[in-house]
Amino acid sequence: MTSHTALSQIHGAPSVARWLKRYYAGRALFSAVWVAGAFTIGRANPAIGMALLIAYPAWDCIANCVDAARSGGLRANPSQFLNAVASAIVTLAIAVTAGHDLHIAIGVIGIWAALAGVLQLATGIRRWRSASAQWPQILSGAQSALAGTHFLFKAFDPALAVGVADVAPYAAFGALYFAISSAVLAFRR
Repeated sequence: MTSHTALSQIHGAPSVARWLKRYYAGRALFSAVWVAGAFTIGRANPAIGMALLIAYPAWDCIANCVDAARSGGLRANPSQFLNAVASAIVTLAIAVTAGHDLHIAIGVIGIWAALAGVLQLATGIRRWRSASAQWPQILSGAQSALAGTHFLFKAFDPALAVGVADVAPYAAFGALYFAISSAVLAFRR
């Protein structure tokens, strides 16, 4: 029996759909606020920009842990467990590198975006049969993996100025995909 099947039997399928709808909406809202902050105060104030760069993977770590806990635990959700671990490591790496070399921090974000995208894709595929609204999550995972490559190109070009605003479009697409998943789940109810 899969962890999601067990969870559905314990909490009922509507409970899972309600959880995912709220979870995706919360992730969309956080990302939208983060994007607004990145394009405004983060761009104008480098210290706040660095704090935003640190906060984004930290939030992803927390969100993956919470969702996994609601979906049978980290052991039953290995892609989310790996995503949480990677996000925690990246949070620390950005905290160490952002103040010294922003290009390295953007490179770290690129590696993380690619890895997190593959892991989000795996989570979406795993949930495909048992939960609705996974196609935006699968698209988001694939787009994240591609965005990671773009960040790496920017990171390796010292002639380019980089900052938190470079990450904002990536986060905006993530917000859009989470909002679509939440809306699809709300519509299907």
